[in-house]
Amino acid sequence: MPSKEPPRRRVPGPARPAAGRPARPASRPAATRRPRQAPRTPTGPRTIRLGNPRPRLRLVSLGLTLVMLAFVVRLLQVQAVDASAYAAKAEKNRYLSHKLAAERGRITDRSGIALATSVDAYDITADPKMFTPQESKVPDAPEQAAALLAPILGKDPAELVGTLKSPPSPRYAVLARKQTPQVWNQIKDLKNLFAKKAREDKARGGPGVSVLAGVLSEKSTKRVYPNGTLGAGILGWVNADGRGAGGLESLLDKDLAGRDGKITYAHSGGRRVPTAGARETPAVPGSDIELTIDRNIQWAAQKAITEQVTASAADRGYVVVQNTRTGEVLAMANAPGFDPNDLSRADAAAMGNAALQDAFEPGSTAKVMSMAAVLEEGAATPNTHVVVPNRLHRGDRLFKDDIDHPTWYLTLNGVLAKSSNIGTILATGQLGKTQPEANRVLHSYLRKFGIGSPTGLGYPGETSGILAEPQDWNTSQQYTIPFGQGLSINAMQAASVYSTIANGGVRIEPTLVRGTRGPDGRFTPAPAPEKTRVVSEKTARTLAAMLESVVDDSEGTGTKAAIPGYRVAGKTGTANRVDPQLGRYKGYTASFAGFAPADAPQITVYCAIQNPTRGSYFGGQICGPVHKKVMEFALKTLHVAPTGKPPARMPVTFTPGT
Repeated sequence: MPSKEPPRRRVPGPARPAAGRPARPASRPAATRRPRQAPRTPTGPRTIRLGNPRPRLRLVSLGLTLVMLAFVVRLLQVQAVDASAYAAKAEKNRYLSHKLAAERGRITDRSGIALATSVDAYDITADPKMFTPQESKVPDAPEQAAALLAPILGKDPAELVGTLKSPPSPRYAVLARKQTPQVWNQIKDLKNLFAKKAREDKARGGPGVSVLAGVLSEKSTKRVYPNGTLGAGILGWVNADGRGAGGLESLLDKDLAGRDGKITYAHSGGRRVPTAGARETPAVPGSDIELTIDRNIQWAAQKAITEQVTASAADRGYVVVQNTRTGEVLAMANAPGFDPNDLSRADAAAMGNAALQDAFEPGSTAKVMSMAAVLEEGAATPNTHVVVPNRLHRGDRLFKDDIDHPTWYLTLNGVLAKSSNIGTILATGQLGKTQPEANRVLHSYLRKFGIGSPTGLGYPGETSGILAEPQDWNTSQQYTIPFGQGLSINAMQAASVYSTIANGGVRIEPTLVRGTRGPDGRFTPAPAPEKTRVVSEKTARTLAAMLESVVDDSEGTGTKAAIPGYRVAGKTGTANRVDPQLGRYKGYTASFAGFAPADAPQITVYCAIQNPTRGSYFGGQICGPVHKKVMEFALKTLHVAPTGKPPARMPVTFTPGT
């Protein structure tokens, strides 16, 4: 059977060159041979061509450029355009500023003994932002902190919560001012305890939060009065901000307060960052004020008037002690008083300085001014005879003395010694040819003595008293003013009248301040007080002798003020009192004024008691003993030698027909 062979593959022969073309070589190296691409047919394989990347790269580059440009613009805005604003925000969040309280100057007595001083204290403050839920990580941080702090600060927890949640400043709030170092130490110990617990909690993976981290303190000072109620009416007090709010604390606040400083420092977590530096303006301490007051005499005056006001069940009383030669006030005591260390317990009616702020009708202690006018004008002498009836009709009134009596035959000296209202009216009637003229003369002397004018102390709330112009005196006033009714004064004015007589007729403005001592230690004396001659030296000496009769004569009204070994010149007073609440007369003002030694005066003491309701209400009976106690103590304290010779007695009465 014949075998079948596969068909042979036809090998194409060499192509023939086209006409006019040279023939190609028959063979070509395989390496140089170029494969022939198959023609593209609809059903054949497609050739993939790579796209051009350049447009895509341009798009990406444009996007990156825009992003970078936005960053650059923002960077320029933050670092250049708005740099100061962002820096301020950063500083506000990082830095805290508070004032450095200036140390308030001391107030001392004339010997340098502190009457008012300042001790270390702390203002307890807080950073309210640290009590927000975001910062504290606790939803009720203010409530927790308030519950812990309230018992220590003595505050209502609700009040503390309100301060922390609604502070006046977002980064600063005052929780309590003027706290003792012991209070701050309690809070600090509590803070350390909670901080330790927070660290332990954080170590266990907890939030590690201390609700007291935002409680801070500022060093401050607290005003204290070492002698309690002593001299409180003079000194006054300071308010919660440490500024003078009453008395000399208010009057001299500018000198006492100094100038506060300021400190700004970086903080973190409620603590100061010591390495961040700080900006500080130091505080300038206030000046010390040295008063004319003698602490010991002030104590004696305050003790004596307090005891008598209590014994007499009176509304109030005051004692003023003055150096007759210099005008310096050695004591100014009020009863009842108050303790400026604890104003929460003080009676509002007792706060202030009633010796300067109360206006009252002086009564018979004012008769010395009437007698001064009569003597200075030459209308009478101490031995002039004055016939004093039991009643005297003048104007629309019938006048009388404090007791019924038969017709008295008194000298002018006797009129003063027995404190006769009728005798005083008769004597002052000789000051002019007519009553209006006599009124004008008397008014001029009252003004010279300082009645109706400020004392010169410039004390806050001081009254000038009331003295109407003579043409305005009504029918009663022109006869009552000579014996001390129908005009009003304060206790300092009354004391100044007697100091003027004791000083030879020259009035020296009273002073309370001897000088100031600045932070540099330099002492600056107070300006010299103004001096005014009121009456002649002769008239003043005569009046001093007449006033001795009031105390040392058996018929005088001031015998209870006598001091063994010293000659005392003085005058009693018992006046109808205008009740400030009712606006009409009710009760009495009892008073006594005098100076010693009468022959060489150095000290004036004035005492007045308002509305005594138990026992006697006569000035000689209840103020005479006070005068004696205070005067005797002052004479011994100042080492004033006893009087060396007895007084020359003036007649009190005369025999009719002689």
